[in-house]
Amino acid sequence: MNEDRLQMQRLELKYQVSDDVALAARDFISSYLELDEFGATRPNLSYPVHSLYLDSPGLATYHHTINGNKNRFKLRVRFYENRPSAPVYFEIKRRMNNAILKQRGAVHRDAVDRLVAGQLPAPAELATADPRHLAGLQAFVTRMIELRARPVAHVAYQREAWMSPRDNSVRVTLDRDVLFEPEPVARLETRMADPLRVFGHRVILELKFTGRFPDWWQELVRVFNLRQSSAAKYADGVARYGEDRLKAALRGEAWGWAAPVSDPELPANRPLPVSP
Repeated sequence: MNEDRLQMQRLELKYQVSDDVALAARDFISSYLELDEFGATRPNLSYPVHSLYLDSPGLATYHHTINGNKNRFKLRVRFYENRPSAPVYFEIKRRMNNAILKQRGAVHRDAVDRLVAGQLPAPAELATADPRHLAGLQAFVTRMIELRARPVAHVAYQREAWMSPRDNSVRVTLDRDVLFEPEPVARLETRMADPLRVFGHRVILELKFTGRFPDWWQELVRVFNLRQSSAAKYADGVARYGEDRLKAALRGEAWGWAAPVSDPELPANRPLPVSP
């Protein structure tokens, strides 16, 4: 699995819908977009997505999300399977006002522990020679150290993705079975022990576009009476699980979480640092 078609900068619109509406919307969307190649050969047209989220001892990125700060970021390690040879992606997902910006670096699994400890990988541990990936890893480590971030939670879901047949300017995803559980170490295993279902049986329908807003999307919203809403998988997972319960689950299980949880370097009213 790889994400060569990743949109590095885009706008996003999110909706929470029932599975019946999602299936009907799929028929509508298929008139304009084509199915992503990773889901096309699967019975449910979806592929699994797993993310290990990192946050500060006081859960600063969570608080910046629920407080609605316009400039904020998340740190996550994305993986799709357990195969030792499969690449792992260290990603910064930033919001600047209404725009979403992504920066990432791909490495082999042997480099994961070193990166989570704050060290850059050796050249042989890089999954690609593209210099943008090394820059992404450097940015990730910088933000992680600034935030004193450590692994916090494993989020997983099934993704059905549709994209423009001409370019990568429009992408629609339907994410089902969004699961969340505490994860204090970087095991990067797809199996989850006792996850929480974050949105119940609701499906997260999301439009992502980089240029002109697609006219047909307005018709889809009208036909299915869609209401735009927030759906932050990590932040909503923490909120549903319980912040105090999550901190208790993490405390004492991994180094760095045994100390009192506070972020003296990042008070709540101070913007998170962002890349230039």
